[in-house]
Amino acid sequence: MAGSTYGEVFKLTTFGESHGEAVGVIVDGVTPGVEIDNAYIQKQMDRRKPGQSSVTTPRKEYDTINIVSGIYDGKTTGTPMCILLYNTDMKPEAYDDIRNAFRPGHADYTYLQKYGIRDHRGSGRASGRETAGRVAAGAVARKLLERRGVEIVAYTKSLGGIKCETYDESYIEQNPVRACDPVAAEKMINRIHELAAAGDSCGGIVECRIRGVKPGIGEPVFDKLDAELAKAMLSIGAVKGIEFGAGFAAAEMLGSEHNDPMDASGFLSNNAGGIVGGISNGAEIVFRVVVKPTSSISKPQQTMNVRGEEQTIVTIGRHDPSICPRIIPVVEAMASIVLEDLYKRQGALHDQ
Repeated sequence: MAGSTYGEVFKLTTFGESHGEAVGVIVDGVTPGVEIDNAYIQKQMDRRKPGQSSVTTPRKEYDTINIVSGIYDGKTTGTPMCILLYNTDMKPEAYDDIRNAFRPGHADYTYLQKYGIRDHRGSGRASGRETAGRVAAGAVARKLLERRGVEIVAYTKSLGGIKCETYDESYIEQNPVRACDPVAAEKMINRIHELAAAGDSCGGIVECRIRGVKPGIGEPVFDKLDAELAKAMLSIGAVKGIEFGAGFAAAEMLGSEHNDPMDASGFLSNNAGGIVGGISNGAEIVFRVVVKPTSSISKPQQTMNVRGEEQTIVTIGRHDPSICPRIIPVVEAMASIVLEDLYKRQGALHDQ
């Protein structure tokens, strides 16, 4: 399907449907000779997989990776990697009652208009399950970036109207909502439980911080680093907006406030979010994405069916009451993929 491939040098193509036999990814442009084992990739898959806690979908997919090419004797060969993740807990019958109805907030209507056919089983390619392949590819990119000294950390900054007031990076992976503030995390968990009991959902904001990116990464004019990151983030189904550094607050600032002054030690502020002119400036790259509320809710909603008849539906199934906790590794994966691709393009510029 057109649109399923991303990247120029480090390139990936995801495939598969939510309730099909498998999902997966083909990754090309991988540096040869890099040691990488299944456990390294599996660690990232385990962070994204469903059924992690009481605040995520109860669907049980272990997302055990199957690397069928591109690895030999524990090292990358430089040839395309194919990683398969077999679906094991499909329940397509849960969607039988609404197979001809358009679920509000979902891509049912638009997919049918585009292709003249759609997979109604859990949204098919439009399902969040598609991101499993991205996380597998992102783990490969992350491994390559580690050799460059790059670190990527994303976390829930706000959820359901509850905002983090403190930042403790060590706490992010110690709580089910992956928040950076212990007090806010408890409130977020309670909020999710309340909404789930009421058959509703909520959105939030995820922030990503990237350290160790050298100055000079990004390809002006159309392939700016922030433009590529924006495209990658907005390609995630639940993401509806993005901002860098000071972001939209810049609209209320003066030039004298927003400009980042420098001294001999470097930048004295980071309103630019580590990117100027579409190129990394060596400072920490900071961006935030808006994550919409989960579309699948059990509250009755008005819609129409494929015959144009109005009706009220209830979406029955196993869905995350908030997408934020499980989208964290997806955000990190896509950031890793963008950066590895641009690093390789920068290397080609200097014949490295």
